[in-house]
Amino acid sequence: MTMYAALLRGINVGGNRKLPMAELRTLIQELGHGEVRTYLQSGQAVFSSGHGDEESLAAELVTAIEKRFGLTVDVIVRDHAYLRAVADACPFPAAELQAKQLHVTYFSAPVDAARYAGLDRAAYLPEEFRLGDRALYLYAPDGLGRSKLAEHLSRRSLTKDLIATTRNWNTVVRLVEMTAE
Repeated sequence: MTMYAALLRGINVGGNRKLPMAELRTLIQELGHGEVRTYLQSGQAVFSSGHGDEESLAAELVTAIEKRFGLTVDVIVRDHAYLRAVADACPFPAAELQAKQLHVTYFSAPVDAARYAGLDRAAYLPEEFRLGDRALYLYAPDGLGRSKLAEHLSRRSLTKDLIATTRNWNTVVRLVEMTAE
């Protein structure tokens, strides 16, 4: 059995696209997965599975959520080894920063630097970003809500053909812990 985290994009934000976590846990269990838990209300579920891979599990969840709740939700599924590797590869001093200052955007596919070649990084300092394995690390000293760089990075022209969903550092670390248990 492999432990996975499902990252649901854009649910339970500002009272919109409501998907109760208890009902999501039940749905995942009904799909035949075990050890199902959720974290916060913003769309993280952890589960064990002995079948499928990240892409097929994500597709299974997308279909089941749409059928059960009538919501079209983007889902990224990642296993513990990947989540651990992303946390370990953080290019910023995570231990020295507040969780609101450091974020990871998980992508559905690899992203190369050419996608961001036209971005004037100096114009956004002290905010910075670095690319990782299907991930983008964002340092936003004033938090995500005030980040001009985060706003620019989320533009459709930069996320075209990708699912992208962002989590703060506390959530990144907690998902590593939950998938290790």
